[in-house]
Amino acid sequence: MFFGACAGVGKTWAMLAEAQRLRTQGLDILIGVAETHGRKETAAMLQGLSTLPPRRLAHRGRYVYEFDLDAALARRPALILVDELAHSNAPGSRHPKRWQDVDELLEAGIDVFTTVNVQHLESLNDVVSGITGVQVRETVPDPFFDAADDVVLVDLPPDDLRQRLNEGKVYIGGQAERAIENFFRKGNLIALRELALRRTADRVDEQMRAWRDRQGQEKVWHTRDAILLCIGHNTGSEKLVRAAARLAARLGSVWHAVYVETPSLHRLPEGRRRAILAALRLAQELGAETATLSDPSEEKAVLHYAREHNLGKIVIGRQSKRRWWDRSGFADRLARHAPDLDLMVIALDEKPFPLAARASDSRPALEKWRLQLQGCAVAVALCAIITLVAMQWLMAFEAANLVMLYLLGVVLIALVYGRWPSVLATVINVISFDLFFVAPRGTLAVSDVQYLLTFGVMLTVGLLIGNLTAGVRYQARVARYRERRTRHLYEMSKALAVGRSQQDIATTSEPVYRLHLSGPQPAAAPGRPGKTAALNPPARADPVG
Repeated sequence: MFFGACAGVGKTWAMLAEAQRLRTQGLDILIGVAETHGRKETAAMLQGLSTLPPRRLAHRGRYVYEFDLDAALARRPALILVDELAHSNAPGSRHPKRWQDVDELLEAGIDVFTTVNVQHLESLNDVVSGITGVQVRETVPDPFFDAADDVVLVDLPPDDLRQRLNEGKVYIGGQAERAIENFFRKGNLIALRELALRRTADRVDEQMRAWRDRQGQEKVWHTRDAILLCIGHNTGSEKLVRAAARLAARLGSVWHAVYVETPSLHRLPEGRRRAILAALRLAQELGAETATLSDPSEEKAVLHYAREHNLGKIVIGRQSKRRWWDRSGFADRLARHAPDLDLMVIALDEKPFPLAARASDSRPALEKWRLQLQGCAVAVALCAIITLVAMQWLMAFEAANLVMLYLLGVVLIALVYGRWPSVLATVINVISFDLFFVAPRGTLAVSDVQYLLTFGVMLTVGLLIGNLTAGVRYQARVARYRERRTRHLYEMSKALAVGRSQQDIATTSEPVYRLHLSGPQPAAAPGRPGKTAALNPPARADPVG
């Protein structure tokens, strides 16, 4: 596909020049459509190439000539040239659009050269209309453009293109003068050229990312400035979002914003979760691509996302206070695991959370820790049962077999109750094994120092098993939540499809908002210019008793 900013940049000439080169190599080439528009240089490039006669159709009292698709399929050349991909076919043709003819040629196994301008891409149609004031009617779907094996950008500076217009090499006669004063104004040409360059760069970027995925390439390539913003659970996230947006604007780069939800952050109070959602929403409004990641390790999730999307600059907020057991800090861990990435640390305007947001849970302590306390009690009971069973019936077994039995108990506790009960079970198991099965029995002393290694391995394996099992439980919980949310959104989309009024939409959406955002959310509809009007579902009538 030969791609350009507008007519006259030389797409057809470049296509014919490449066809002449391939003809000298013995390739069977057929010209299906080649619009010269009276340009001598373009017409000269047709010499030596076979041309398919056009199909004549009667339309509105006159004859028009269109591409003969059936003749091209019957001829079956190795390569066919079909100019002006966005062209609309005359009534009576098999397809309404020429790009559909090209699609059928490709389905038949025939390679195609074609041309298209940036204003004909469907996704840019309104953008071009806003720049030039001209509504382009003939468009090509973007997926068809993206499916091309190769896109060749044919570029020409605006001054050179306007010179070609003045010389009559684009339009003939008075058409050139009118074009210069309207569509081909220099400002329009500069804007269209930028659109074409950006669209080509986006396609090249997609090709690069696809190649990286196929090759399993993990290292970030700094082919362009791209920013990844890490939103944390502290205050000041909105300042961080705005700073990243300004940085992206100055660099002219794309930027992403992510929040990593670890098992500990999954239990944040509602006020702080709302603040995180507000920061993500602000980032999206400022042009970022946003995502929420679920992973036990924040830095691993961030680095995996950065490498997957080829983002070379990571922006984080500076923590003013660190926990005593976290001496390295998030920034240090990122720098240690990814020395090839640029790390930018921005000071946060941290303020104390409101009392409602700081209070992580208003329930009584006994109720809040009920599951953990129950898990610890079950861990003690299970360890006692294993010890009693082993003392009663398994004293003749080897010590290694008893260790396996204790580890089985750790796995069961971790599977049902999580990490901390499994840690307690591991410690109790090591002490029980030493007291009741290692000589001298009844004391923590050992007569054979080799058992110290056994105790160490038993403790380490138990802790690892408990931690891994707890991680699996967390991932399963996240997967269930995502499945439930996807199901609810699917059900809501089906209900919205049959909604006939704004009130129906509000009524359908309100239960989903209440479930997934932990509270009622106001629905709004377009009102006066620049304003929105509240749109709430009708209140349910209380039964009269």
